[in-house]
Amino acid sequence: MKWRALVLCGMAALVGGCAQVGYFVQAAQGQFSLLSEARPIDDWLANPETGVKLKDKLTRVKSIRAFAASELGLPNNDTFTTYADLKRPFVMWNVVATPELSLTPLEWCFPVAGCVNYRGYYSKEDAQAYAAELRAEKYDVEVSGVPAYSTLGWFKDPVLSTFIRYPDGEVARMVFHELAHQVVYVPGDSRFNESFAVSVEEAGVERWLAKYGDDKTRADYAAYEARKQDFLAMLLKYRKELQANFDRPVSDSEKRKTKAAIFQSLKDEYQVLKRSWGGYSGYDRWFAEPLSNAHLSAIATYHDFVPGFRALMAQTKTLPRFYEAVRGLSKLDKDERHRQLAALGNTPMNDGSLHAAAER
Repeated sequence: MKWRALVLCGMAALVGGCAQVGYFVQAAQGQFSLLSEARPIDDWLANPETGVKLKDKLTRVKSIRAFAASELGLPNNDTFTTYADLKRPFVMWNVVATPELSLTPLEWCFPVAGCVNYRGYYSKEDAQAYAAELRAEKYDVEVSGVPAYSTLGWFKDPVLSTFIRYPDGEVARMVFHELAHQVVYVPGDSRFNESFAVSVEEAGVERWLAKYGDDKTRADYAAYEARKQDFLAMLLKYRKELQANFDRPVSDSEKRKTKAAIFQSLKDEYQVLKRSWGGYSGYDRWFAEPLSNAHLSAIATYHDFVPGFRALMAQTKTLPRFYEAVRGLSKLDKDERHRQLAALGNTPMNDGSLHAAAER
């Protein structure tokens, strides 16, 4: 165990010293625990004790995984060839924080991943404990469950019980999204990475539904997309209001008062939106904690540059050419990369241009 502590301490020195060792220990233990739970999907399918519903889902995942490699040009490796039953609702929990009167998220820097605007924990209790520390420092904080993530090909990422029971279109979306991170990933540029993966998942699901979707699968995914777009539009509206409030030349106390009113209006409008969906409650967990700037900051990461990537995909016409163009962008200076994507998507280069979150 001593050598492991020394290795972790060396890693922590890259991001702020041995005070980070505790965080890296939980991360390493969480990752290796996850891998130890995973078994080949074919073993699950051959096991007579595996339930029929799970077997059906795993069989479809195998088909989706094969489609990702053969039709989308995504990595054909051991990712998503095993399955792990984690017996918890999420694989991990992310902590996101912003200053009280700002939408700019804090960043944490790590080896390999670079600087990102979240900090992940395999234990909900640990995530909430860290969130409490940040709140004590007067930060706005959100703790959100994560059903899947990518190790960028460093490990054999398994299919997880945390998303296997989603409707087929959503399972396909998540598989394509996480595999896309292995195609192009720029350390320290979450907005670029996540927006690229969202653009790949969108194109992938469209193609997969056209080839393999039945009427019910297409209808279910269309309903999911319609709700997502409604939700995105609502969040963008209130994010703009919040940013305008923070930009006002008034006292902090006045900004706090208006901020509270904005969040109350958001909650009220969400109830109206739910009724228009027939009571669908899939986004309720987004409101599980008191609303904060961190909620709107965190969700923006996934859709900031999606319009730019969509435009680039239309220009390049094929996925191999699209991936090559994105690799070219990844080699640019970060500011220039963002400028080109914003120009492609005709979006202004400021935080107020950001879109919102996917339904997860």
